[in-house]
Amino acid sequence: MENKTIARSLRLLSQLMELHNENSFKIKSVSNAAFKVDKLPYPISSKTIEEIEKIDGLGKSISAKVWELLESGTMADLQAILADTPEGIVEMLGIKGIGPKKIVVIWKDLGIKTIGELYYACNENRLIEAKGFGLKTQEEIKKVIEFKMAAEGKFLYAHAEHLANTLSAELLLWLSNTEKAPLLTIAGDYRRYCEIIEELDFVVGAENITTVTSRIQEFTTLEFLQETENLFIAKSAFGLKIQLHLFPKADFYLQLFKLTGNTAHVEKVLELAGNGPFADEQDLYQQAGLNYIEPELREGLDEIELARTHQLPVLITHDDLKGSLHNHSTWSDGVHTLEQMAVFCKEELGLEYLGICDHSKSAFYANGLNEQRIYAQHKEIDILNEKLAPFKIFKGIESDILNDGSLDYSDDILRTFDFVVASVHSNLRMAEEKATARLIKAIENPYTTILGHPTGRLLLSRKGYPIDYAKVIDACAANHVVIEINANPLRLDLDWRWHRYALDKGVLLSVNPDAHRMEGFKDMHYGIYIGRKGGLQANQCLNTFTLAEITGYFNSVKPVK
Repeated sequence: MENKTIARSLRLLSQLMELHNENSFKIKSVSNAAFKVDKLPYPISSKTIEEIEKIDGLGKSISAKVWELLESGTMADLQAILADTPEGIVEMLGIKGIGPKKIVVIWKDLGIKTIGELYYACNENRLIEAKGFGLKTQEEIKKVIEFKMAAEGKFLYAHAEHLANTLSAELLLWLSNTEKAPLLTIAGDYRRYCEIIEELDFVVGAENITTVTSRIQEFTTLEFLQETENLFIAKSAFGLKIQLHLFPKADFYLQLFKLTGNTAHVEKVLELAGNGPFADEQDLYQQAGLNYIEPELREGLDEIELARTHQLPVLITHDDLKGSLHNHSTWSDGVHTLEQMAVFCKEELGLEYLGICDHSKSAFYANGLNEQRIYAQHKEIDILNEKLAPFKIFKGIESDILNDGSLDYSDDILRTFDFVVASVHSNLRMAEEKATARLIKAIENPYTTILGHPTGRLLLSRKGYPIDYAKVIDACAANHVVIEINANPLRLDLDWRWHRYALDKGVLLSVNPDAHRMEGFKDMHYGIYIGRKGGLQANQCLNTFTLAEITGYFNSVKPVK
């Protein structure tokens, strides 16, 4: 069991204890323990019960709960309090903007026990007069519920990835024992690297379809609930729809093609290629008179014309990356030290440089750096750069874009950094005009190097503030500001649909993990996926630059003193 899973269970326990008005000291102890476990730099499952008891902030009582989770996967105290809490009330804890105190009012004072009832109450303006609420709060809750409803049955690509890989391996092994040399590929949105996945489409090519279909129930990893002649449908344990498509081997590549691209792409290509037979997908595109189009580009945009005129981009790969920019350490809200983050980049990832961008002073909630601490961090970076050479740590900062669009340091401080990532973290409820103006003012600051996560979105949980993408990108082009592709699977922001516009304007993009721990660097491959989807080439990505190249770039865009 991972640390985050354990921390989540402890956090839920503390919230439920608060709902049921239990001892405030105990609630705080459990809540603090959840925070501690989440921030541990090692898996707690690797420790003995005696070692867990010695972890600061846990103690014997909470350590016993953690050990119980590790041993049995459950926690008796949590199960007991869940049994006394309506399921809908527990679900409300996942709604942003209403904590346990407000939920007590909703439950006990208003008699509301489900999210459906809460949404109805918002429409009826029943929350306005309730203690601790008001019209603004009611409207925000209503928006969050609407967003949650729209997201039902949808999953982040990263959340589907492990299941997809595991099922592929297990299914191929089972098929190989059933059928000679079967063909198997995942198609659909997953193969196109879409950021949100609603189903996994497995396409199977077999010599003997009858044998496979007659024995399909022997594949016990999945319980198939619905089936037709060549389609079997199941659901994973956490609700993701699984579709298994069976075809004769001779039809495999045509069917894989049909089930991969969106409708517009498939129809246009087949008009040119006919219905085969095709030796593989490369042959299909060749017969259509087109260069091969990578699955992630098959969105019915201009990729077919580019393929016809031999102008398709040579898409970036993970191996093209030379460094990692926009990362956090224990200087602000990261889990690992600056040296640990740098050594991991150098030795485990084989990168040439690390850009450290701890939070700025306005982000007090994230232990943001004041001017004195910036000076101290820069001294540590100088020492580490001597120790780790030729690897280099660049002095960066994630400077908050304030409400008026200014950055939260003076020019004298900003010029001490090698580069500056400017991001919005506060006052996210803005109209498009306000948000656009705020970003453009920050972009026009001569010390802004990279615009961080431009819309502030969190996929499937927060829509992000609306912006005029074209105006923001145009401003970046005019001011030589790079735009971040934030590789955190919850963000993937800048949205891939605007990559091509930015690239056509000559704007560089940067695949940034926004890593807060060493494991976070692995998110860069999600950023690469989404960059490829947007048509990103290696020479259009800032952190594919070599150490010498990016040093020169930072110097070239930095204002002269």
